[in-house]
Amino acid sequence: MSMSLRGILLVTVLCLSASSALADTGLWQKLHEPGHFAIMRHATAPGTGDPDNFRIGDCSTQRNLNDTGRAEARAVGQSAKNAGIKSARVYSSQWCRCLETARNLGLGAVQELPALNSFYQRAADRDPNLAALKAFIEANADKPGPVFLVTHQVTISALTRRYTRQGEVIVFRHAGNGEVDVVGSIPPG
Repeated sequence: MSMSLRGILLVTVLCLSASSALADTGLWQKLHEPGHFAIMRHATAPGTGDPDNFRIGDCSTQRNLNDTGRAEARAVGQSAKNAGIKSARVYSSQWCRCLETARNLGLGAVQELPALNSFYQRAADRDPNLAALKAFIEANADKPGPVFLVTHQVTISALTRRYTRQGEVIVFRHAGNGEVDVVGSIPPG
């Protein structure tokens, strides 16, 4: 590869990185506007689903974050802080991988919100969880300050109709009547 082609590639990569960081900052800033929320799929936790002996509150029976996941969660929190979000109201599924993700964000005290719990292997929980989550969003749409929700892929997909990677954040706006409008996404840390 010639030196000039390498230089062009380097400049292109730097420009793309800078424009991505600016876009992320703009999305984080949306959280200061009423009715906007961040919803994050837990960071990297190898595997799929949970073991048959799964129990809430017993992390030894669950799929958990690995070191990569912990680093991703810290990086997402730092990205939010770099964009001016010093603290947020942070809510999490009761699953250990979500709680650990939420704590590693470093954006504030973490409150468990059962409406964010997974229904991947619990189909009967889908409708009640989503109804409770939509009611939570409705009740919090006009409250000041950023709101950060940490949950599971199935919950995010059901709410936003978007698939997310582990560690990805979606910023959405409450649209009323249990509906949300996706504003954008921020890739994993």
